[in-house]
Amino acid sequence: MADVNHTAFRPGTFLLVGIPGLEKFHLWISLPFFSMYIFALLGNLVLLFTIVREQSLHKPMYLFLSALTVADLLLSTTTVPRMLAIFWFRVGDISFGACIAQVFLIHFISNAESAILVGMAFDRYVAICNPLRYVTLLTHSVIWRIELAAVVRSFCIVLPIVFLLLRLSYCRNRVIPHSYCEHMGVARLACTSIKVNVVYGLTVALLSLGIDIVLIAVSYGLILRAVFQLPSAGARRKAMSTCGSHLCIIFLFYTPAFFSFLTHRFGGHSIPRHVHILLACLYVVVPPMLNPIIYGVNNKQIRETVMSM
Repeated sequence: MADVNHTAFRPGTFLLVGIPGLEKFHLWISLPFFSMYIFALLGNLVLLFTIVREQSLHKPMYLFLSALTVADLLLSTTTVPRMLAIFWFRVGDISFGACIAQVFLIHFISNAESAILVGMAFDRYVAICNPLRYVTLLTHSVIWRIELAAVVRSFCIVLPIVFLLLRLSYCRNRVIPHSYCEHMGVARLACTSIKVNVVYGLTVALLSLGIDIVLIAVSYGLILRAVFQLPSAGARRKAMSTCGSHLCIIFLFYTPAFFSFLTHRFGGHSIPRHVHILLACLYVVVPPMLNPIIYGVNNKQIRETVMSM
């Protein structure tokens, strides 16, 4: 009887179902996801190896890019292999501890990646608006401190989510209608009130990611003002070219993230559940796949370095 009560409070395992409503298409869905994951792994590993190996790339912009690459590798590897196991072998069982760990890692990496994008926006702002002080302001030690601050901030923000989930009493329903464990998906299986989880999750998203977007918008507002004040069209094109890759990555990261977040909480029944889950799955694999392609194609120095290897 004691075992039954313990199971009701904290189940030994959860069951991930993949993409609910599309179970019969899981095998077909897995093919593009597997391909995108392989491209993400190869692209990010090549990009990271290139930056580490080439001494001329040890500049602030590329140091931020290497941090973003590591985050992409961790985010996709934390989610996609288990997702593929569900699609291919219907192995959806995940232990309670592993599920909580996945929740922590997904939210931790996502928040850290958002902070890294802020750092990249600051790098572009200094490079274009204050180029004479670029080398003195963005030294290697300053870059490492910014990246360390991103990690510490993300850890402090996400750690309470773990304790908020651990405090809940769970019902016998252990089925998570998702392809991976995320905060609200796990919280909704609880028998007790999850109001604190809802409020905290919403507050974190609006404050941390919201503030990051505001900082990025302010940086690029100042950048655009400085660019349009440049005397020649060639200088303006060159300045905007250096920001184009970063703007694409920002768009890829925040658009699906906020669309999934807002529809998940406010979309009600107007958007089918499988659309929510499919978007959430794409969020963890599409940006990691496209980021190295965008930088590899648009950045001449990286492109030439890769071609000469």
